[in-house]
Amino acid sequence: RRRSLPGSCCSVCLGYLSDLRRQEERGELLQPLLFVSLVLCSVLLHFRVSLMDPGFVQPEEEAKAGEGEGQSLVLPQVPGDIKLRRCGYCLVKQPLRAKHCQLCQHCVRRYDHHCPWIENCVGEKNHPLFMVYLSVQLVVLLWGTHVAWSGLYFEQSWEWLQHNIFLLMSFFLMVIFTIVVLLLLVSHLYLISCNTTTWEFMSSHRISYLRHSELENPFDQGIILNLWRFFCSRHLTAWEKIYFHRKSEPV
Repeated sequence: RRRSLPGSCCSVCLGYLSDLRRQEERGELLQPLLFVSLVLCSVLLHFRVSLMDPGFVQPEEEAKAGEGEGQSLVLPQVPGDIKLRRCGYCLVKQPLRAKHCQLCQHCVRRYDHHCPWIENCVGEKNHPLFMVYLSVQLVVLLWGTHVAWSGLYFEQSWEWLQHNIFLLMSFFLMVIFTIVVLLLLVSHLYLISCNTTTWEFMSSHRISYLRHSELENPFDQGIILNLWRFFCSRHLTAWEKIYFHRKSEPV
């Protein structure tokens, strides 16, 4: 097997290409094509989540116009006796669980966090696709780490270290990124199963609708219903209905 060239910009890819050449000689292209497809899918998901509307709260007249156009995501109807607070920054009526993002300059429905990786907020509309993106990223990183490891041939010599320094650095970087993505994916799955967000989990003592609630989590409807509502529901949720209904239940 040919060793990776020193000073290359992507030693992992070169290590993978050496395996690809061996498989090309055998006529085995399934795994290389699958890996390239996963990388391409990961890139496309990154741009999709980055450019997607995370659930920006629209002014009342824009929301009505959007409903008239027949959107696939129907804006929820809030009961008339429930008063929505008005955002002090963009002056729109802010639904429950929405938060104003200083970086995006918009209020976001079911605000989770602003992700610097995608340079966009993660909210009610793009959070499910964000989870798909993390899952694909994890598979690509695990596979890439395995490829990098298989390209290493350990020898106790300075010359070997000079020729493999970039491949070693790539391997350790991919291990770090794999751990980060894995922890991020597991933590998000846990929060989703509890029907809470990163912002609510970190700042529950400062959020009025959680601080004044008799229930620890007024939005938790059980793991199965929480997961179904998150991954399968195509409509925005009027969280005010769930909140006040749960508050009226006996504790």
